[in-house]
Amino acid sequence: MKQILLVSHCLLNTASKVKSFKEEEMAKEEALRRQVLHAAIDNGVHLIQLPCPEFLQYGARRWGHTFDQFNNVFFREQCRKMLKPVLLQLQEYLENPEEFELLGVLGIDGSPSCGVKYTCRAPWGGEFSGRDVTDAVKGCKLEEGSGVFMMVLKEMLKEKGIEMKMDGLFAHEPERAMGMLKP
Repeated sequence: MKQILLVSHCLLNTASKVKSFKEEEMAKEEALRRQVLHAAIDNGVHLIQLPCPEFLQYGARRWGHTFDQFNNVFFREQCRKMLKPVLLQLQEYLENPEEFELLGVLGIDGSPSCGVKYTCRAPWGGEFSGRDVTDAVKGCKLEEGSGVFMMVLKEMLKEKGIEMKMDGLFAHEPERAMGMLKP
């Protein structure tokens, strides 16, 4: 039986991520990302790469955003459009349970889009030019909750009656990500 895990886009393509200046934190995430991918390959787990809504909306040179900025009707609708083909794939795999087992979804905790248990929150908005944004940046916090893309994915799975485990890659809790590779 082929085991399948859905993964956030940047788990396989880190070039799509917002440039980070937190080098130590990113090094921990990168080490865990490699550990998860090696374990998936070693265990014969097949990976479905989800689209990156942030890259598709804003490209490679975007600023970092927050859940609060993405949680609007326009962004959620774009997420639905991006996820529709993914849901069709899942339905096809589920119609063939003798051949395929869906292990779940592995997001990226801390992401305003792909966080599963943690997301980035801040009441940002407005122009950068001519404004001291120091206080706004300090207001950015890691909070419990899903990112917008994962929130929409959960809604769509529920609408289709599909139950799947979901967790996030989080360097401070590596066992969670590794646990997704076990049925």
